[in-house]
Amino acid sequence: MAAHRDEVERLRAQVCALHAELPRWNLVTWTSGNVSARVPGADLMVIKPSGVSYDDLAPGDIVVCDLHGNTVEGRHRPSSDTFAHAHIYRERPDIGGVAHTHSPYATAWAARGEAVPCVITAMADEFGGDIPVGPFALIGDDAIGRGVLDTLAGHRSPAVLMRGHGVFTVGPTAAAAVKAAVMCEDAARTVHIARQAGPVERLPQEHIDALHERYRNAYGQ
Repeated sequence: MAAHRDEVERLRAQVCALHAELPRWNLVTWTSGNVSARVPGADLMVIKPSGVSYDDLAPGDIVVCDLHGNTVEGRHRPSSDTFAHAHIYRERPDIGGVAHTHSPYATAWAARGEAVPCVITAMADEFGGDIPVGPFALIGDDAIGRGVLDTLAGHRSPAVLMRGHGVFTVGPTAAAAVKAAVMCEDAARTVHIARQAGPVERLPQEHIDALHERYRNAYGQ
């Protein structure tokens, strides 16, 4: 790991800072939720330690693991979701960051086992369609990671609502994965509110495709 020391320490600091975004956006309760990042050029990842308060989290607490979930360096045990994150990195070299939350509105959709339909332009932009539901899977091995990737394979969404559990998001970086988690909760809340007044209608697929293409290739600087 010595050859990648500077990158590991940079990512530890970045992932530690990103964890502060989860309570800031009301995506987690107590010590639930976690963010990880792949170490470029190495079969390594960094991830939140299990059960450590967000207020107490420091860069040195972030655990370094290999892509089979084994601890390489760290003074704490890694997150209970480590094997799910590791599986995602092993199978998808294009993914550089993973986030997991139990944000209330998105998790309510997961509890119902219901996808969030793409009824607003912001969803077309960020998710390219509905936010899909993945299968129920127990924590402790790579079953959740397998369910996340199986679900993502048929969608453009970077977010999956794992049935009866919560939200997993992916991205090219850990920051992108956290952004997707924020946007997922916002969409889940908005569509839930809209449905209280009656049925909602999914945007036409051609509009979804056009919006997603514009957002990916023309939006921003």
